[in-house]
Amino acid sequence: MAEEIAMNALLDIHQVSCRFGGVRALHDVSLTVENNEIFGLIGPNGAGKTTLFNVITGLVTPTSGNVTLDGCSLTGLAVHDILRHGLARTFQNIRLFPGLSVLENVLIGRHSLGHAGIWGAISRNQRTKREETELRDTAHQLLQQVGIHHHAQTLARNLPYGDQRRLEIARALASEPKLLALDEPAAGMGQTERDALRELILSLRAQRHISILIIEHDVKWMMALCDRIAVLHFGERIALDVPERIRQHPDVIAAYLGSAS
Repeated sequence: MAEEIAMNALLDIHQVSCRFGGVRALHDVSLTVENNEIFGLIGPNGAGKTTLFNVITGLVTPTSGNVTLDGCSLTGLAVHDILRHGLARTFQNIRLFPGLSVLENVLIGRHSLGHAGIWGAISRNQRTKREETELRDTAHQLLQQVGIHHHAQTLARNLPYGDQRRLEIARALASEPKLLALDEPAAGMGQTERDALRELILSLRAQRHISILIIEHDVKWMMALCDRIAVLHFGERIALDVPERIRQHPDVIAAYLGSAS
């Protein structure tokens, strides 16, 4: 069954609950994301999906429950420590460094893996120079992979909107994550851009062999992309299955899709 917990799951969310004062945002939510899986998280407005996404990525600490990545608990860790454990994310509201070039934005994400340290940066020794060359080569490769290598020297603020989304994905990939978490990556895009983004995500999974977690409002787009989908409603998980079964799930139809037609 699609809902069974895989023993080798990469991400394990176990009975996560979250309250803000008297408001219950999440209640005993459990799910897993497997290795090399594209996993979707959907639900009506106010369903709790953004809260869960922020719990997973370290912006919100749950009231109870636990989140583990590759066997290591992420609960309570700082965001930069979660990044070091192998989880990188993008944001619904794009967070680039607009006054830096496209290449420099990716290098910032890549420098989290650097080893030169402060002394190396000051002394500019051979190790530092070699590391910087390797970082730049990898950053160029990532820009090539997401299709914006020709914009390497362009200021991030001058990129078209869709390419800014691609740049944010490249920067997240620069840290070599095990799990890439995408926060509404198709928001604000036209259909052609959405189709191209879907193909990009599929190619990244195939080429980099990573897991991808996506939160998105476009249900049709998610159905065509994800291997499995979890549906939240009023802070609870009401369904977790492959897209074909999610479409026909009576609780999902009642809560989100509106009708079976």
